[in-house]
Amino acid sequence: MRSFLQRFSMFDLVVIALTAALGIGIKPIVVPLIHIITGPLFIPGGAAAGGFYMLWIVLGIGITRKTGTGTLIGLIQALLVIITGAYGTHGAVSLITYTLPGLIVDIGFIALRHRFMNPASFFILGLLANITGTFLSSMIFFRLPIIPMLLSLSAASLSGGLGGLIAYKITKELNKLNIINSVDRSGDTGEK
Repeated sequence: MRSFLQRFSMFDLVVIALTAALGIGIKPIVVPLIHIITGPLFIPGGAAAGGFYMLWIVLGIGITRKTGTGTLIGLIQALLVIITGAYGTHGAVSLITYTLPGLIVDIGFIALRHRFMNPASFFILGLLANITGTFLSSMIFFRLPIIPMLLSLSAASLSGGLGGLIAYKITKELNKLNIINSVDRSGDTGEK
């Protein structure tokens, strides 16, 4: 674990911690508002709102551009909800439901890293994160029938993709301000 963490600079670790905390912090605000719309359709509120808190995983990778960032963000989020009893905790199962979306985003990043800095890549990573989280929640907690499951995954696709586009826009603005590029980028993967 130590050698894995040594690949990240102090800046990267701060970004990972902050994006993980922001992802958890925004969840109790966004989900109840979205649930007003999705509740009558029997779509879990997290499917539609997921793009707003999954975008932080994609943003973390956008800023650090290092494999493993998504997994670390997901793991930290899982630990935060378990330890604090925050909104969205399901005990030890949270380790799976929060960490796997980050792992899937890391796998997507590996596949896309040579052409990473474009809206389509961020859209795909946001979509992957939210579909993974929604599918896991739907299977483990809600045990939805097929039609509501497909509606949930459709909402998750759109919401996650839009969250990825927001992450792209934020990353692009940080690049314009030279905040990201001014930091030591040893081990950088992806285009500047």
